[in-house]
Amino acid sequence: MRPLLFITNDDGISSKGIKSLIEIAKEFGDILVVAPDKPQSGMGHAITVNQILRLEKSLIFEGVDAYTCSGTPVDCVKLGIYEIMKRKPDLILSGINHGANYSTNVLYSGTMSAAVEGAMENIPSIGFSLDDFHSDADFSEAQSWSKKLIREALNGNFPKHVCFNVNFPSFNGQPYKGFQVCSQAHAFWEDRFDKRLDQFGKPYYWLTGEFIAGNEIKGTDIEALNKGYATIVPTQFDMTAYNALDELKKWNL
Repeated sequence: MRPLLFITNDDGISSKGIKSLIEIAKEFGDILVVAPDKPQSGMGHAITVNQILRLEKSLIFEGVDAYTCSGTPVDCVKLGIYEIMKRKPDLILSGINHGANYSTNVLYSGTMSAAVEGAMENIPSIGFSLDDFHSDADFSEAQSWSKKLIREALNGNFPKHVCFNVNFPSFNGQPYKGFQVCSQAHAFWEDRFDKRLDQFGKPYYWLTGEFIAGNEIKGTDIEALNKGYATIVPTQFDMTAYNALDELKKWNL
């Protein structure tokens, strides 16, 4: 039986990134695509609970079984597993995202939340992102390296309840230096809001800000990306701060 690969993203089914991922994934097995019908970037692990979900057949990819979903990337994974597929997929692939998801961006990313949802279902899952926000970004080098990882993921001993957060540098014509397995950088967004007034004089806000990497990036995904490597960060959904357990038990509670 051919492997079954499930593909989704957060940029929407019409994005260049998901098309690039489908192109290379087809050689590894049968493909099912369930992707948002509109951009869902920044949705994190949100699920739709206060309104209905729509699932529509799509013919956008020739020869590929594809659907659009009115909900979030996590909704796409849930619907794919429990309403469409007759068996769980052998591999879930999310992306390729337009824009990097390194460091703490993983918490906001719909791309990575789809992969995390797969890990929660104990399905090998990988989220792919390219450090290029342009709609016409060049995914060719990212495709080449994604093939290598997909092949290994299908043939190897994929860790249970873990997904991979994979980021590629923006492609400037120079081949990537290779894959580097590394940790997630402890960086953060320094948020700011652009306050404006609408035509009725009422205020509204645009979220802006600056991503602050700080000095503690040695051995992390940010450092490796800056050096021209594609990065792999093993990511888990168990958010327990194990290093704080013993100290917390000493509290007078």
